[in-house]
Amino acid sequence: MQRYYDVNRYLREIFGERVQKISIDAGLNCPNRDGHISKKGCIFCDHRGSGTGALINNGFSIDEQIVQTRKLLQKRYTVRKFIAYFQSFTNTYAPISHLKTLYDQALAHDDMVGLFVATRPDCIDMDTLNLLRSYQKDYLVWIEYGLQSAHDLTLKRINRGHDAACFERSVLMADEYGLKICAHVILGLPGEDRDMMMQTALFLSDLPIHGVKIHLMYVVEDTALAALYNKGEFHCLEQEEYAELVADFLERLPPDVVIQRLTGDPVGSELVAPLWAKEKSMNLQLIQKTLKRRNTWQGWGYRQSTAGKSR
Repeated sequence: MQRYYDVNRYLREIFGERVQKISIDAGLNCPNRDGHISKKGCIFCDHRGSGTGALINNGFSIDEQIVQTRKLLQKRYTVRKFIAYFQSFTNTYAPISHLKTLYDQALAHDDMVGLFVATRPDCIDMDTLNLLRSYQKDYLVWIEYGLQSAHDLTLKRINRGHDAACFERSVLMADEYGLKICAHVILGLPGEDRDMMMQTALFLSDLPIHGVKIHLMYVVEDTALAALYNKGEFHCLEQEEYAELVADFLERLPPDVVIQRLTGDPVGSELVAPLWAKEKSMNLQLIQKTLKRRNTWQGWGYRQSTAGKSR
């Protein structure tokens, strides 16, 4: 029994078969790194921009990224349909004409059935939402906003560059345009306890969110967080502690929210801590076992406190 509504089940319900995402680095930047907001970036963000770094760091074009990743996925899963996932950095942070060129280039491949775009809530406007909406007649379209925490004190501490109200406004804007919305959150952020993390879950549950990605706060080399960790000013969650927190978080989310991620995928050679973050399969199994032991599931403790908000 799967105790949460995972993205694989969601995609199978729509397309009738397995569908895989192809992560794309479009060579874009971030206002929190180029000086528009800050030049420091979020304290956890690495040189890959929380993505593959395939173009920025390795010079692979969008077409090359798609062709190479498609071959690997077809060999591993015998999959025939794919979603273009613009992952690295901020994928609405460019003129509309340039964004359209990038999205069109990725979707030109015949086996693409969807477009998922990861961005910041302060990098969205009506023109961008109109552009994304224009693809909906032919593709499954999602916009993904990085929230990380519903607490402004935490957002300031991690140098996020926006507040929770900004996230809420952007969610409501995207909902008006009929777009599917995924929120990114991180468990184990500096200064946060369990109650604060659960408040983030409740914050999301009262918004028209269609999906959630839950990330573990791990430490990678050459980041501000690594400096804090090395000075003993930041401590990572333990493996079982993380599984318990994820279960707590899932219980508070609506049952129809698509769970697109439950942990992270650090590059092993760059991971500082915790080392158990590399054990993805084990971590997913532990989360499932935790829910089974509790005899709970996603939405088990959900209480809708605001009426009239659709998903």
